Amino acid sequence: MTVTMTTAEKIDALRRFPAQLEALVADLTPDELTTAYNASEWTVAQNVHHLADSHINSYIRMKLIQTEDTPTLKPYDQDDWAKLPDSIEADIHPSMTLLRGLHLRWARFLESVQDWQRPGFHPANGAVTLASQLDYYVAHCEGHIKQIQAVIDNMPK
Repeated sequence: MTVTMTTAEKIDALRRFPAQLEALVADLTPDELTTAYNASEWTVAQNVHHLADSHINSYIRMKLIQTEDTPTLKPYDQDDWAKLPDSIEADIHPSMTLLRGLHLRWARFLESVQDWQRPGFHPANGAVTLASQLDYYVAHCEGHIKQIQAVIDNMPK
């Protein structure tokens, strides 16, 4: 999915994402954070913890692309990670703290990129560039906001 924004707007969207996420989940109770309201979806807490895991990986991958010649990017099984004890707990504060700091650093890094076509290789996805990774993660943020909102909308009133 290609995001139709300028590069500066995409970077700003990443910078603002943690505040957007925080506003969405701040008032949820531990039960609301950890209840699987849709058996085929992760809980809200799993989504938040996944976002921290995924975005840390993306930040590192993008820095590897920036500093190495066509690096191979390490994949991981996000569903397996989402089942780990630190991914199912209700306390999302550590992940939110990580996301706030990470997204500030990530945005600062991205503002320094000169060559958005620098390549990397992902074993599952093939050739990627800094530009394609930026597009992917802006869409990733938007997708998880929608996913979490859908879960919240389906919570018993």
